[in-house]
Amino acid sequence: MGAPLDVTGLRDIRYMKWALYLARKAYELGEVPVGAVVVKDKKVIAMACNEKEMRNDSTAHAELLALQRASSYLGTWRLADTTIYSTLEPCPMCAAAMVHARVKRLVFGTRDPKTGAAGSIINLLHFPPLNHRVEIAEGVLEAECAELMRTFFQELRRDGRDGRRRSTRNRVDG
Repeated sequence: MGAPLDVTGLRDIRYMKWALYLARKAYELGEVPVGAVVVKDKKVIAMACNEKEMRNDSTAHAELLALQRASSYLGTWRLADTTIYSTLEPCPMCAAAMVHARVKRLVFGTRDPKTGAAGSIINLLHFPPLNHRVEIAEGVLEAECAELMRTFFQELRRDGRDGRRRSTRNRVDG
């Protein structure tokens, strides 16, 4: 008999695939390709992708939008016993929102060496003075998440933001 089946790991992969689907949607829209899914009791209760460019709103990160939608769905700002899946390590704004919302667990795909706030630059999710700690699992579907980000930013450097949006619109609109 082999090693026991890691049900949590399999579940994490399944939900991260949803987050990756959303990140690809963001990519098609010309947004930084980040997707986020909030799960409670093994049920997806909210999901979002980055919408900063579309909304012209610097706070329209996938994680924040997903947390807002989860709060709306549950009818409370307290998101105890939820897990948020994000394709990218959260920034300080999103990490702080997870702490304030009392999220139980964060699962992310790839680290963000420039703004990561779950261990890369700072770890706000385990910051001692704060009143809540968020469990962290990282590296789920890391290669796929990292490759999507790498491709997006290579195209952005090549085409510029306006060129990226034009070529993306042409692909999406047909």
